[in-house]
Amino acid sequence: MRKLIVLGVVGLIAQLIDGSLGMAYGVTSSTLLLAAGVAPAAASAAVHFSELGTSLVSGASHHKFGNVDWRTVSILAVPGFVGAFLGATLLSNMDAAVAKPVVAVILLSLGFYVVYRFLRLGGARPTFKGHPSAMFLAPMGLVAGTLDAVGGGGWGPVGTTSLLSSGRLEPRKVVGSIDTSEFVVAVGASLGFLLGLGSQGINWGYAGALLAGGVIAAPIAAWLVKHLAARVLGVAAGGLIILTNSKTLLEAVGVPGVGVAVTAAVIFVLWVSGIVWAVKQERLSRAAVRADEAELETVTA
Repeated sequence: MRKLIVLGVVGLIAQLIDGSLGMAYGVTSSTLLLAAGVAPAAASAAVHFSELGTSLVSGASHHKFGNVDWRTVSILAVPGFVGAFLGATLLSNMDAAVAKPVVAVILLSLGFYVVYRFLRLGGARPTFKGHPSAMFLAPMGLVAGTLDAVGGGGWGPVGTTSLLSSGRLEPRKVVGSIDTSEFVVAVGASLGFLLGLGSQGINWGYAGALLAGGVIAAPIAAWLVKHLAARVLGVAAGGLIILTNSKTLLEAVGVPGVGVAVTAAVIFVLWVSGIVWAVKQERLSRAAVRADEAELETVTA
C-alpha cells in the first residue's frame, strides 16, 4: 500500500511537470518503476495505461484554457499511434538501452537550441509565425511515438523539443497540443503491450496509482501553462531537456555517479539562473509595453 501511495504522489508530480512543460511524465514514472526492479516492458506498459486517463484529462483541461492547436494534434495523432504500437511490440521482445545515448545526444542538442532561442531575445518579446507543416509533424510523430513506447517516455521530450525549436507554435500551444495528442499515443502503446505481454504481464495497481495522481494534477498544470509567459516557459522546458538528457548521456558512457551528480547540480543552477533572467526580461518588456501604451494615450489625448 505504501508503494502505491508513493506512486500516486509521483504521478501527481510527474503530471504537474508534464502538463506545464509538455514532457517528463513517462520519463519520471518509468525511472521510478525501473529503480524498483520492474522490467522495462512492464514499466512502460504501466505508464502508458495510466496515461490513458491522465492525457485525456490533461487534453480536456488544455482545451478549456485555449492551449491546443487542433491542426497540429490531428496531424500528429495517427503517426504517433502507429509508432507507439510498433515501439510497444518491439520492447516486448528487446532491450532498448542501445538507443538511449543516441536519443540523448539529439535531444540535448535541441534542448540547447531551445534555451538559446529564448535567452537571445534580450528585451524583445517572442513571436511565432505560421504553423508546423505536415511534412515536419508526421515523421516526428512516428519517431516520437516509437521512442515513447520503447523508452517508457519520449513523446514529450521529442515532440515538445522539436516543436519548440521550430519556432512555429507558441510554447503553451506546443505543450497543450503534445499533451492532447498523447492520448492517442497511449492507446497505441497500450494495445501493443496488451498484445505483446498479455494482461498478466501488466501491473494494474501501479498503473492505477500513477493515474490517480496524474488526474489530480492535470487541470492545475493546464492552468499554469496558460499563465506562464512564453519566454519563461521556453527556458524552463529547454533546461529540463538539457538536465534530463545530460544525465542519461553521462550514465550511458560510464561516468561515475559523483561526476553525474556534480554535472547535474551545475546544470540545475544554470537552469534556475536562466529562468530568473527570463522572468526579469519578461517584466522589463511588459513594463516597456505599458509605458508605450501610456505615452500613446497621452499623445492621442
